[in-house]
Amino acid sequence: MSRKYKFSDNDKLYFISFAVVGWVDVFIRKEYKDILLESWRYCQKEKALEIYAWCVMSSHVHMIIGSRGKPLEKIVGEMKSYTSRMLRKAIESNSGESRKEWMLALMHQVGSENSNNNDWQFWQQHNHPIELLTEKMFYQKMEYIHRNPVEAGFVENEEDYWYSSARDFYDRKGLIELSYVV
Repeated sequence: MSRKYKFSDNDKLYFISFAVVGWVDVFIRKEYKDILLESWRYCQKEKALEIYAWCVMSSHVHMIIGSRGKPLEKIVGEMKSYTSRMLRKAIESNSGESRKEWMLALMHQVGSENSNNNDWQFWQQHNHPIELLTEKMFYQKMEYIHRNPVEAGFVENEEDYWYSSARDFYDRKGLIELSYVV
């Protein structure tokens, strides 16, 4: 069985996770996280992406997503491709990035070893989409997403983590407009 899980129905909601190759802690820098958010906003506006919950951790991302009739596999693939290119440019041009040479070498090595790429790979290949079949599953995954920064020791309260939709559920202004807020 392929490690690439599939989106089976575009009218459903999915929990997805995707990580940087080698679990590199790229998203410790605000400018890199902001590239993700800008891409998501574009996908919401132009590609019918619906975002219900999300969290950017230091090396990976969790989301609950859907779409307004467009193929999620395509939306996520294009978003990962775009952010990969933009993050590569951001890392290459960041004169303050002390890990630049090491990160670029790792991503070049991984990309060279993967026949799906030419010479570069930022994201691991898989998204692990899990169809959320029930309301209970939706809330379990949302709680998992929002508790991630607490479990990692980044914050004491989930609503205090800026790069998560948890803020929206505590009547605090979030960074991404959600498709549904309780």
